[in-house]
Amino acid sequence: MSVTGTWNLTVKAPTGAMETTLELREEGGQLSGSQSGQGDSSEIKEGRIDGDSLFWITTISRPMKMKLEFSGTVAGDAINGKVKAGMMGSYPFTASKA
Repeated sequence: MSVTGTWNLTVKAPTGAMETTLELREEGGQLSGSQSGQGDSSEIKEGRIDGDSLFWITTISRPMKMKLEFSGTVAGDAINGKVKAGMMGSYPFTASKA
């Protein structure tokens, strides 16, 4: 199954659910695309897929500048994983194909 397409992603942060839209393109084990939400948009960096495991990095500037490192597992039309939010810790996320 290809992960190419639009995904609705929700990070379960201590301050509440944060909704983003994830646009993924998969080609030869590499992921590219963008992630947007909360008035911010960022290109995906260092994206890769190996079997059902995914990894990508984005950056945000609101509410503060931060690097976000996503790692997860895809199963059908769902992705489950964790996002490392700089020094703020790691939080679970889920995504469903739009």
